[in-house]
Amino acid sequence: MGDDVTTLRRAPGFRSYWSAATVSSFGSAVSAVAVPVLVVRVLHASAFEVGLVNAAQFLPYALFGLIVGAYVDRFRRKPLLIWASVGRGACLGTIPVLWLTGLLNLWVTAAALFVFGILSVVGFAATQSLLPRIVPGPLLLAANARVDQSDAAAQTVGPALGGVLVSIMTAPAAIALNAVSYFVDAALVARVRVVEPQPARQAGARLRSDIADGLRWTYGHPTLAPLALSTHLWFLANAAALTVFATLALRTLALPAAVYGAILAVSGVAMLLGATAAPRLGTRFGAGRTIVAARAAYPIAWAAITLAIVGIGVAAPTATGVVLFVAFAVHGAAAGCENSNEMSLRQSVTPDALLGRMNGTMRSANRTLAAVGAVGGGALMTVAGDSAALLALTLVFAAAVVVAAWSPLRTATVR
Repeated sequence: MGDDVTTLRRAPGFRSYWSAATVSSFGSAVSAVAVPVLVVRVLHASAFEVGLVNAAQFLPYALFGLIVGAYVDRFRRKPLLIWASVGRGACLGTIPVLWLTGLLNLWVTAAALFVFGILSVVGFAATQSLLPRIVPGPLLLAANARVDQSDAAAQTVGPALGGVLVSIMTAPAAIALNAVSYFVDAALVARVRVVEPQPARQAGARLRSDIADGLRWTYGHPTLAPLALSTHLWFLANAAALTVFATLALRTLALPAAVYGAILAVSGVAMLLGATAAPRLGTRFGAGRTIVAARAAYPIAWAAITLAIVGIGVAAPTATGVVLFVAFAVHGAAAGCENSNEMSLRQSVTPDALLGRMNGTMRSANRTLAAVGAVGGGALMTVAGDSAALLALTLVFAAAVVVAAWSPLRTATVR
């Protein structure tokens, strides 16, 4: 691992790429606090309107993910990533400007966030497809782990930082700061040293056939197909789990907001530790085995949460709290261990000409199922009750393990 890190630092362009990803992650973590505060407290939105604004950010993944993936493979990725970052900065920048002029309202905010979401689809597809052009294959795992470490640190520290900034500067000003972070991101990406030939296109190639090629590759590959299906199930279960847990923790268990935040923060710290260990684990045991082992930790963690809430609950709050902290630490560590291994495996088995479509296909399906899971988790709680909802999502986590373990994925390695 030490030799890989040393070599990685010498890879032309990676330092600027990593710095850009870090700045973007921290900016997004600040906005995760600032945007809800803006919508609820500044614009006085109802619960339904809050849901609409949240949907505006994620709907583009469902609507445009496949199309964007196809277009990313038709152009050089570095310029796409630069302009996507500039566009995201401009979209967020309109919010504080309109607020200062008194023209900001809920629908303008939703429209800005919808366009921001479209550009995010472009940005994520481009950045995930650009990294294999910056670092050689043997260093992909170490490079993805570095990016994951920054993201985990942002998820741990960023929300607290966002809360402080919103308190000091107001929500629109904090969003303005995130807008600036995207311009910094674009400037750093512009410094990345990478050779990108213009992708060759067959005469008469149509968008529909390009999308179909991406779907066939993703869901026809012996390793990618079970990985994709397992990951889709994970996103469905995870979104449902977080929705159910938030309701149970804050309402049924009546946990103080500080305790609830601390539980999520523990998950972020554990994710950072897992991301640090990920390259060693992937190198020693193989990416596939590491992914399968990490996925096996989720149903164990959520079974423990289920038993703690249903079996112990308010009768023994201290014991319940300890179980929740430990379970979320396991959840975070598993996420840190598997993510860079999964991304590196996807990048290593996919030809460069199909990277944009593969990444766009998987992210589009993942985010769409996350939205379904978030809504479905709440609906299941309402219809079937707390215990049934927790048991159901634990079983979906287990299904993700079964799909991954009984497939060629378990022996896959990063080439």
